[in-house]
Amino acid sequence: MRRDDLEHAIRAAAEVIHEDRVIVLGSQSILGSYTEEQLPASIVTSDAVDIAPFSDDEAGSLADSIDAALGEWSPFHKEFGFYIQAAERETAVLPADWDYRLVGVRSERTRNSTGLCLDPYDLCAAKLIAGRPTDHAFVVALIESSLIVPSELVARIRLIDPAEPRRDAALSWAMSVGR
Repeated sequence: MRRDDLEHAIRAAAEVIHEDRVIVLGSQSILGSYTEEQLPASIVTSDAVDIAPFSDDEAGSLADSIDAALGEWSPFHKEFGFYIQAAERETAVLPADWDYRLVGVRSERTRNSTGLCLDPYDLCAAKLIAGRPTDHAFVVALIESSLIVPSELVARIRLIDPAEPRRDAALSWAMSVGR
């Protein structure tokens, strides 16, 4: 995925739900902070972008609208080669105050829409909480590219609620990579 694809996804999702802001939660939110030229090739291979409405009802009606119009196998996906996976804000386990560190993406391509992308460290902390092999590979690629510093990642993981059962494993992993 390229930055212009991300901008297209932001605009399309915002148009579908008739809102001016959406939150980009998944791995492609890294494109809010870095261009595809700055990132390792393995980071930008996804054909999906995870987007949550800035606010939604309890039933997730706006997220459902995004999925129906722009999701996997939709006409949008077939035409543009990528799709939008609708999410809810609560989908990711994130460090405290993550919403104050969101990175805004707004351009001519997004028109009057803003995509609020996760800060790279918040994104990596969430990836380590999820703990899938692909998530670990994502974080390693960013560390090896010197875009993420392990000590700062450890500090960010420490901002995750200590009651989160996967927090200690994520911390342990991040500390071992930093050695």
